[in-house]
Amino acid sequence: MNFFKRAWLSMKARKGRSVLQLIIFTVVCVLILSGFTIQSAADKASELAREQLGGTVTLTVDQEKQMAAMKEEASNSDSSSTDSKPKFQSNPIDVSDANDLASLNHVKNYNYYSSTQALASGFDPIESSGDTSSSSDDSSSSNQTGGPGGGNGGPQMVDADLSISGLLDSATSTDFDAGTSKLTSGVAITANDKDKNVAMVEENLAEQNDWKVGDSFTVTSSDGNTKVTLKIVGIYKTTDSGSDMAQNFSFLNPYNKVYVPYTVANTIKGSDYKDTVDSAVYTMDDAANISAFEKEAKKVDSIDWDTFKLDANDTLYQQMIGPINSVASFSKNVVYIVSIAGALILGLLVMMQVRDRKYEMGVLLAIGEKRGKLIAQFFVEILIVALISFGLAAASSHYVAQLAGNQLLAQQNSSTTSEATTSENRGPGGGGPGGPGGFAGSVSNLTKNTEQIKELNIQVTLEDMLKMGGIGIGIAFISVLLPAALVLRMNPKTILTKQE
Repeated sequence: MNFFKRAWLSMKARKGRSVLQLIIFTVVCVLILSGFTIQSAADKASELAREQLGGTVTLTVDQEKQMAAMKEEASNSDSSSTDSKPKFQSNPIDVSDANDLASLNHVKNYNYYSSTQALASGFDPIESSGDTSSSSDDSSSSNQTGGPGGGNGGPQMVDADLSISGLLDSATSTDFDAGTSKLTSGVAITANDKDKNVAMVEENLAEQNDWKVGDSFTVTSSDGNTKVTLKIVGIYKTTDSGSDMAQNFSFLNPYNKVYVPYTVANTIKGSDYKDTVDSAVYTMDDAANISAFEKEAKKVDSIDWDTFKLDANDTLYQQMIGPINSVASFSKNVVYIVSIAGALILGLLVMMQVRDRKYEMGVLLAIGEKRGKLIAQFFVEILIVALISFGLAAASSHYVAQLAGNQLLAQQNSSTTSEATTSENRGPGGGGPGGPGGFAGSVSNLTKNTEQIKELNIQVTLEDMLKMGGIGIGIAFISVLLPAALVLRMNPKTILTKQE
């Protein structure tokens, strides 16, 4: 009788033990296959997030280096002399330098930002409850202050009413890309509007002044020296609640934020800012290419890297894939643990089975059966169980993986959201390049409005099945080989003698 037939007859005679092995092997295979499918789904979700979000790299002034230089200059200067005290210098970025980086590899799109404040001329801004400033052109000296751009001994400026946000393309700017601001009528500002006196205003400001698309209004620079008439090309609605300081300063009120081409913002700021920007933001085609872009950018000699720096911001990407990576790591550990535990448990069961069948083995060895065929018989018995388990695992692991993966992802998302909220509450509030309410203040809005990946697309693939089958067969082989070796090292006479 060949060992295949003996294996089948042995399984029929020991149905209870065979069923127990089937249950254990099926559970092991389901967990292993679920782990692989969760990993595959996590990898696909991570790749999709990378392609959709990319990452951003910001070219801006290296304020840390500038502050260090100021401290060194202060320590070397005469502290009693007011004129010798170091001052924080404004270092705008030349547009030509920013364009050099925009032409590098991996740049999907880019945006330029230039922000300032201005006065309403001939119309009413949305007033803040605690703001006592005046917006009239002939404000008295009592309403004047050393506002943005001023300083000790510098020109005195009246308080501002409006926040002027200059940009290259409003549709890809942080506020609109995040959904904090949404265009409700008219058109967006694009690169084609460069050097055009056009603007986008918030709908509450438009309603208060009975504005519609096509109307014009005038703003005055904070120092009162420059007036610019702007044509409304778009009206937007914002959900930004603003900072606590908005109660005291009208220009910090999000309803008083006016979007214009960056060239217009530079005109309001003054002639010194022509053909410059406060910051340039480059969106990568893939967040994984941020490092490659930075290395290539540092080779651009036209930019003074002692003054400027590149800030890599892949917060959105990390926020989305962080929980996914945690789930993938957990499922990977599950595969390792279940594989080892499954081999040990099945090995223990087979060992008990082999020890109970020592007399059978002794008789077969005594009549000339080869040891290798006896081991093959045990392997066939466990392999039959394994094959049935593979089929059951393939049919059920999709549902198990979907349920477990989504549950784990929900927990990780909740944990990530809590950490982000805590970090935000502890962190400083925000202005940004070019003044309060600038670009940096909008990054948090973009992060908060980015929808997390809440569900994994679980699919059982042939590759996952093959990996599960390989591990399953390995477990079956190990579980048979080790216990069989303990008995087969004995000779038939010893086995039969001990049995008697």
